[in-house]
Amino acid sequence: MQDAIAQILTAIHQYDTIIIHRHLNPDPDAIGSQVGLATVLRHAFPDKNIYAVGPDAPTLAWIGPQQTIDQSIYQGALVIVIDTANTARIAGDEYTLGQQLIKIDHHPNREPFGDIQWVDPEASSCSEMVADLITYSDDLQLTKEAAACLYAGIIGDTGRFLYDLTTPRTHEVAADLLRTGIDAPAIGRREDEFSPKVAKLLGYALTHVAVSDHGAGSLIVSQDLIHQLDLHNGQEQSAVGFIGKLNTIKDWAVFTERPDGKYRVELRSKTIPIQPLAIKHGGGGHPLASGAVADDLVEVNAIIGELDALNR
Repeated sequence: MQDAIAQILTAIHQYDTIIIHRHLNPDPDAIGSQVGLATVLRHAFPDKNIYAVGPDAPTLAWIGPQQTIDQSIYQGALVIVIDTANTARIAGDEYTLGQQLIKIDHHPNREPFGDIQWVDPEASSCSEMVADLITYSDDLQLTKEAAACLYAGIIGDTGRFLYDLTTPRTHEVAADLLRTGIDAPAIGRREDEFSPKVAKLLGYALTHVAVSDHGAGSLIVSQDLIHQLDLHNGQEQSAVGFIGKLNTIKDWAVFTERPDGKYRVELRSKTIPIQPLAIKHGGGGHPLASGAVADDLVEVNAIIGELDALNR
């Protein structure tokens, strides 16, 4: 790990332009680690051009803004892709246009890419990894602004420290972030709140989730429902963690219909590893939190049956 960090810090020193990408359909850790790293680099190297790029993420804009830049800026630049396990999920194809590419990620490294890779599946989040990068560096400093971004990412990926990848190191990093004076309760409230539109979705989810006799839950969110509730892109993901609070559910899947007719698959479990099921259907992720894409309702129903079989 330390060798990869040393190489990353060397590369950061070498380049005047650094462009940071994250994954599509971002969550708090994707935005928090991306913008948090950009904030730290801008503070340490005010003469460098630092960009956090990607499509707008309206529901997470409070963590930090996304930038749009011209392709010409990539010439001779260092590109960092953070919190993204595979190239198909990278937000923006321009990541290939830089001079050097770095991968920073905490998902299992099923698709290695980049000239330098720092992958730590034991880390709770990439926001935690950015904090480690700061710790190992003599030049980078943890500012209050960056700490707020990283804290949002950590509590997002750990479910407020509930999930299995929460470690003593996670709490140590969180303590360091709190020492900067961030308003942690305000960040937690902001991340936990939802709009009246999302409230209607959650009500729908709780009343329409199917739960098998073995504790496998499944919910299908159609495009018709998304339009009916007038949800922004990504807001439908609020239901994923929410239905897992039901004590009748051991593991569950949420299938969100995409405009192209395929289904985004979010798999979650309280104890039984569901990552192999995601891999079987072309996806991946963590043992208890994984994802994939189903081509149609036939594959959706197959996944539901396979998920149920895990509990028998």
